[in-house]
Amino acid sequence: MEKFFKLKEHGTNAKTEIIAGITTFMTMAYIIFVNPDLLRQGGMNQAGALFDGALEFTAANDPYVAAIVTATILAAALSTILMGLVTNYPFALASGMGLNAFFAFTVAPEHGWQAALGAVLISGIVFFVLAIFGIIEQIDKAVPTSLKRAVAAGIGLFIALIGLKNAGIIVGSPATLVALGNLTDPGPALAAIGILIIAVLMSLKVKGAILLGILLTTIIGMFTGVTNTPASAGDIVGAPASLAPIAFELDFAGALNLGFMVIFALVFVDLFDTMGTLMGTGARAGYLDKDGCLPKVKNAMIVDAVGTAGGALMGTSTVTTYVESTAGISEGGRTGLTSVVTGVLFLLALFFTPLAGIIPTQATAPALVIVGVLMMGAVTHIDFEDFTEALPAFVTIAFMPFAFSIADGIAAGFLVYPIVKLFAGRGKEVHWFVYILAVISLIHFVM
Repeated sequence: MEKFFKLKEHGTNAKTEIIAGITTFMTMAYIIFVNPDLLRQGGMNQAGALFDGALEFTAANDPYVAAIVTATILAAALSTILMGLVTNYPFALASGMGLNAFFAFTVAPEHGWQAALGAVLISGIVFFVLAIFGIIEQIDKAVPTSLKRAVAAGIGLFIALIGLKNAGIIVGSPATLVALGNLTDPGPALAAIGILIIAVLMSLKVKGAILLGILLTTIIGMFTGVTNTPASAGDIVGAPASLAPIAFELDFAGALNLGFMVIFALVFVDLFDTMGTLMGTGARAGYLDKDGCLPKVKNAMIVDAVGTAGGALMGTSTVTTYVESTAGISEGGRTGLTSVVTGVLFLLALFFTPLAGIIPTQATAPALVIVGVLMMGAVTHIDFEDFTEALPAFVTIAFMPFAFSIADGIAAGFLVYPIVKLFAGRGKEVHWFVYILAVISLIHFVM
């Protein structure tokens, strides 16, 4: 272990790495419950039904949803272990928040979840090619920082809206499009309590605040009739569900009919989410060189791409590197052993998958709201004093929740950005690649 992970060279030891791995797992294990709940709403359930506010398919009574739980865990476990072994970095991966919402609420409802999985696989292959040839770094330099930050913030609003809608806190209204739901109903009331619980835990800097919040909200729901109370230990611990209903169920023909912008959105969000996370966590761990670059960044991006492709084959949405990795790094994790420990814990979680069957949507919805809050922090890096940066950023952020589409938000931002720069006489500030994306975005809206 010392020879492979070079623990002493990195100023750490096995005990520290194990504690760091446990910490990272605790902070991101909420994805085990949140991801299946989102994907089932996009039609990945036995009936193939889209979420209508009363969908009750859960891992406890639907083999498709149970399979998503298994796929979510396996994709996270194998990708994270691979990251530790290939790069010797303490980074963890799992199905990305925002990307799973895009999958469930934009792509799958229109084209079917099989086509959505095909699109994820294609995006993973594209990501892999871009990483192999070093093109990712060039794209990263070409795209304006304001648009990258705006995409993150827009996705934050998008998934927060989904969380509030799932909770019943926000409902549809013929008069005003949306309105406040009845907070005295058991479901919305429980979700509101859940948001408060997670918020308090986050404020107190409790490790695993989101996961603990989901579990505590679920327990409270047992007393309000929202949560299905487990009848036996078998409702909590048991053998992993089979992947058979969803594994390798990809529709490539349908995926190819999705259009460039959908595939681009999947690649774009994954690319900049991963790049930003790698640079941020790498800086926290002290990995950046004198030029501010992360050594072995290509290897890390390749692992991310392999995770996305592998996850799609198993039946889950885009896998990406998690910013929650900083939790383990803060505990002293400095090598891939941290990642391996996190991955092994995910594998052990396979035997607790029945637990996902009793957790109601009202317990996972608060997690979406809180993650949305965290992602909105990206707006602080946007220069709103410069209108040529502010308007494209605002359009990107606003279009995502208002048009209920991440792809439309990205396209709108890339279309507006070069236009305002040109009319301001600052067209030379725009990279030629952004002009190409603007033309593609225009075609996306016209068609």
